[in-house]
Order: sequence, then structure tokens, then C-alpha cells
Amino acid sequence: MMQLSDAHCNKHSLLNVMNRFIAAANNMDETIMVPSLLRDVPLEEQESQASVSQNNNEPSFPSKQRDMYEHYLLLKSIKNDMEWGLLRREMGGSASFLEMAVKQEGPQQQINGDVEDCPDLESEFHYHLHGLFGVLSKLTVQADHLTNRYKREIGGGSLLR
Repeated sequence: MMQLSDAHCNKHSLLNVMNRFIAAANNMDETIMVPSLLRDVPLEEQESQASVSQNNNEPSFPSKQRDMYEHYLLLKSIKNDMEWGLLRREMGGSASFLEMAVKQEGPQQQINGDVEDCPDLESEFHYHLHGLFGVLSKLTVQADHLTNRYKREIGGGSLLR
């Protein structure tokens, strides 16, 4: 049986990927002292990432955020959902990005405790785990990119108007 300490040592564990994203988001939050400076600053295209994702036969999806400020808020929101869970949002009455995605998938199967009601739980688990690894890795890269771009822009003074 694998112990919890073994999972922390494995660089490919879910806990490690989650901790890397949370650490990157915390670093972003600590570095960006005045988030309002990010308003109306467009995200720059990451051509190197687009070419990497094309080489991996993965489609590259352009970001839907209009500026760095919205991207910053999205990353913070996802980090908060991971740390505090979805229950906090349900109590507050607002829907998180994760909840909206689940609602769009359609009605879920009712779990009655019978294994026969859920066709292939193991493959479903691995499918979602693989997706979670991919999303968390991309979010970590985006948080690091946003932090580094903020440092570069503030150092150059181009965000200050």
C-alpha cells in the first residue's frame, strides 16, 4: 500500500501537481501588489507554447480572457476553489468555473451504491485524472508567465500610465 509520504515524493502525483499550481498562484498573488495595473493590458501570445502543443498533437486553445487582470482573477478563483472546495461557493450563491462546466455536461448518473450502475469507473477516473493533470500543468505555466510578465512590465514601467 502506498503511503502518503510516498505520494509527496513522486513528481507525477496529483498532490504534487496541485501543490505546484497553488505555489505558482501564491507567488503570483504575492508578486502582483497592485492588480488593477493589469487592467487593459492584453495577454501576449505565447508562440513557444503554441508550437509545443502542436508538436504534442494537442490543439492549442486561445485564452478567452481579454486582459491580464481578468486572467489574474481567473487563476486566483481556481486556486481558491481548489483550496476551499465548491461548498463555499454554493453557500455564497455564486457559481464557480468548475460548477458551470459540470452543469453543462448534462444530467449525471445517480449512484445507488451498486457498481453495475456505473459502467467503467476506473477508466472514467483515469480519463478525468489525465485531464486534471493537463489543466493544472497549463494553469501553473500561465500563473508563472503572468508573474514574470508583471515583473518585466513593472521593471520597464510600461504598465504605469
